[in-house]
Order: sequence, then C-alpha cells, then structure tokens
Amino acid sequence: MFLAPIPPRVGAGAALFALVDADGSGAEPCLRSAELLAGRAASRNLADFVHLLSLLHGAFPGVVDRVAGTPLAPAARRWVEAAVDGFAAERALLLRLQAAAGPIPSTPHADRAAGAVLGQRAALDILARSERTGCALGAAAALVLDWGTVRALLDHAADRLGVAPAALALPGRDALAVVLDAAAPTHGAERALLFGAEQLLVQHRGLWRLLRARRAARAEVEV
Repeated sequence: MFLAPIPPRVGAGAALFALVDADGSGAEPCLRSAELLAGRAASRNLADFVHLLSLLHGAFPGVVDRVAGTPLAPAARRWVEAAVDGFAAERALLLRLQAAAGPIPSTPHADRAAGAVLGQRAALDILARSERTGCALGAAAALVLDWGTVRALLDHAADRLGVAPAALALPGRDALAVVLDAAAPTHGAERALLFGAEQLLVQHRGLWRLLRARRAARAEVEV
C-alpha cells in the first residue's frame, strides 16, 4: 500500500505571515477608498476611523498588555514586552488624533456602533487571556503585523489633521518569525497560534465592515 508523503511544515512564522497577508487589513478595500483618503467626506470618514479604532485598541490594557500576563517562553516574552512598549506609543498617537479630529461624526444608529465595537473589544480581551498555549501569542503577533497597514492610514489621518506622529516602534517580522517557530514546534501548537491570529483578524474585518456601513449611512442622509 502506497502512502503519500506528509508535506513538510513551513513553520509557524511563515504560516502566520501568510494568513495576515491574505486575510489582514491590507486586503480591505475600504482602507484605500477615495472616500477615506481624498474625497469630499474624507475628513469625516477618517475621524470615524480614528474614533472607532481608538475604542477597539486605544484603552489600556490592550491585547499585547494582556498577552504579557500569560505564560511565555523567554524569547516570546522579550518580543511581547517590546510590543507592549511600542503599543504604548500607538495609544498615545490615537489619543492625539482623537483630540485633533473632534467629535465622532454624527451617523444614524450611532449607539449600535459603539456597542458593536465594545463587544469586539471584549472578545479580544478574552482571546488575549486564553490559556490555550500559543493562542494569545498568535493574536498579539497578528495585531503587530496587521498594524503596519493600520498605521499607514493613521499617518494619513495625522497629515490631514496636522499631527506629527512618532516613528512606528513595534518589533519587526524577522524577530517575530524566530519567536513563532520556537513557540509552535508541533502541529497542535501551530493550530492554536493560527487560531489566535485568525480571531484577531476577524475582529479587524468586523471593524472595517462597520466603518463601511457607517460611511454609507452618512452618505444616504446627505443625498
């Protein structure tokens, strides 16, 4: 009886990077839309983005802060601690952008939006405290990787609002790949890592859908 060979593992780092590249914010068309970047309503839409993103990620403790409180191998802990420092600066930037953007744009059914994002934040809080080995680290890793796309839009908002952002200080991909490969030496550990990453990306996709819906609701009122 012939048995097909088992394909070699590509490594947890490469698998997680591929997941974020395929399903992360870089694949979200609304983040590159004219209505957000340069259209007549761009300022309102950017303000909406800043306020809702701040509701999701602007409060302490955030995802990486929670993950820092979970059991981690030494190398993973060093990486998470660097991410904690980097996200402290990102929260400060979000606060500055909120202040510069002014009140959140008036939008039909605004109370539902706040409730939805708070629900997403609660889901991320649970995910970041998961006791399943690798799950919380996967969520933190996906957030750091996906934040590069998010930060590009924040930089655009900062430019329109006259805010000077500091350089992004989150740890890079090369260091993360080594950490992830060491943290997930088995298929089971890799699945947990990728589950945490995917759940983080699910919440980001939910936020972008909400922003699209709010933008459409404002446009209908203006017609």
